[in-house]
Amino acid sequence: LTATGGETRHLAFRGGQAGYVELWPTVTPQQAEESEPWDAPLDRIAAASPETVLATRIAARISGWIENREILESQGRPIRPGDILVLVRRRTPFVDELVRCLKNHEVPVAGTDRMVLTEQMAVMDLMALGAFLLLPEDDLTLAVVLKGPLLGFNDDDLFALARGRKGTLWAELQTRRKETPHFTAACDELRAFLKRADFTSPFAFYAELLGPGDGRRRLTARLGLDANDPIDEFLNLALDFERAHTPSLQGFLHWLAAGSAEIKRDLEQDRDEVRVMTVHGAKGLEANIVFLPDTCGALGAHHDEAMLWATEGDGEGDDLKMALWPVGRDNEDKLCAVLREHGRARRSDEHRRLLYVAMTRARDRLYVGGWETKNGRTAGCWYDLVRDALEGAAESVELEFGETGWCLATPQTAQPDGERKEAPGAGKAPHLPGWARALPPQDPLPPAPLAPSRPQTEEPAVLSPLETSGGKDKALSVLARGRLVHRLLQNLPDLAASAREKATLDYLALAAPTLDEKKRRAIAKEALEVLETPGLAPLFAPGSLAEASLCGVVNGRVISGQVDRMAVGEKEVLVVDYKSNRAPPKEGEAVPEAYLKQMAAYRALCREIYPDKDICCALLWTEGPAFTLLEGAVLDRHAP
Repeated sequence: LTATGGETRHLAFRGGQAGYVELWPTVTPQQAEESEPWDAPLDRIAAASPETVLATRIAARISGWIENREILESQGRPIRPGDILVLVRRRTPFVDELVRCLKNHEVPVAGTDRMVLTEQMAVMDLMALGAFLLLPEDDLTLAVVLKGPLLGFNDDDLFALARGRKGTLWAELQTRRKETPHFTAACDELRAFLKRADFTSPFAFYAELLGPGDGRRRLTARLGLDANDPIDEFLNLALDFERAHTPSLQGFLHWLAAGSAEIKRDLEQDRDEVRVMTVHGAKGLEANIVFLPDTCGALGAHHDEAMLWATEGDGEGDDLKMALWPVGRDNEDKLCAVLREHGRARRSDEHRRLLYVAMTRARDRLYVGGWETKNGRTAGCWYDLVRDALEGAAESVELEFGETGWCLATPQTAQPDGERKEAPGAGKAPHLPGWARALPPQDPLPPAPLAPSRPQTEEPAVLSPLETSGGKDKALSVLARGRLVHRLLQNLPDLAASAREKATLDYLALAAPTLDEKKRRAIAKEALEVLETPGLAPLFAPGSLAEASLCGVVNGRVISGQVDRMAVGEKEVLVVDYKSNRAPPKEGEAVPEAYLKQMAAYRALCREIYPDKDICCALLWTEGPAFTLLEGAVLDRHAP
């Protein structure tokens, strides 16, 4: 195998250990059936192509070793998937076909050492979900998401949902949500995704989906554990995008699709899976068993360099170089022909050195095969080099697929140098206990105090800033009018009754200068009537408190808040909260739960502060205005 053709002596480092080299006959193409002009083109390799046949033979051989627990003599144990390394010269469709065949034989395989991220199934599923969230009306994208691992529809589910629909697929799913448990779960999950997508960054959204949302487990359950690598890289890129760009889902998906990121996977880790790598990527690695299936191609004339370099002197060191560009072969002179032959000789030497690297990755067994094209194999290819070296030394052997190959074997004469006692369950993924797959318990309540004015439950919708208050006051929005009344009720009780009207008009002239005097007087009259209401007199009497701060501990929980108005009497305490930007409940409607919890928290806190007094709570709606007294029994049901 040397470039000079001289004698080469190879001294074995592991004397006495079993070694084996097997050369398979090449797979030649079969006569293909003529296709019709209108037949659809196929991207996938045909089932009878030489690449598919060779990939199937390799997968069957590996599967047979594992099923029959064939012993690896130098290790003193059965062969495992992690012992096997498949090396190719280039990443061609053969690599994908081999990985598919290995998976069909249920052989654990780590995939290839390099991958285009956007071509990985797990990433395509995640990007499809993002595309749906950006445009829910896209029926095809939603169908992809539903059929994917995240939601798990089968063909029957999707057909039942899509057939005969009147509108979009998403509208149909929402309409028929309660029809089946599968529809219900899918609709609820997609609604939750839509609710979060607009308010979280791409990394936060996908991290929650893949972690607490159980997305990673669903993806790996269908696509295999090798999907973890593209998923992790997908999250890394989401984080990188947010460091350099404004976080947005649409921006991230466009950036990712336009970049076509290629990632290099670390196949050195001990995952007990068959590895498929290029020879260049395998430098420095080794495996007990190596397959070389890509051996029938060679560097041809089409690899010749267009630019030729001639040197003055002996070609060493910093000799001046001269560029020659003949453009076409007809323009070449004798010097160009010599330089071109020198270049081919250098590439031939590198071709042989790379074969040496590939063969020496094997510690115990080496299997060499190949496939030919319709033009046969190239002269000087790796297959011919190995075949010529084995000629006269190898013995013929009958192969399981009915053809004859050649093998060269040495017996095991020494103690296995890799012998070790196999641990129970070696080569199998450890069984995870139940707690490892369950969500962690809810964290204890944080030390930050509970603020009743910021309820954790959903509050009623606020009044629109564009909605006017009706009647004669069309120029002022409901929201602005409520805030004015709120401010007046906060400050007017501190003034003498005789000074309140003038102070009110002066304040409104500054706070609402666009209103005429008639409208300002109407607002002033409304606020003053509340202060003069007989039933509310104790609330605004001297000694009552505005914006009163409360803080304490109720049932071991810290509560801190600020009450709009509070009056402390001899036997009772009246606590009132203003609602200045929300409409009061209509007749017969219940007070919203969020407000009941808020006032129940104030009531419980005041009970701790004033244990000998009755605590009465009420809501004052400034839009109206309207006053609602809350029953104690109702508040007790919402106490913290």
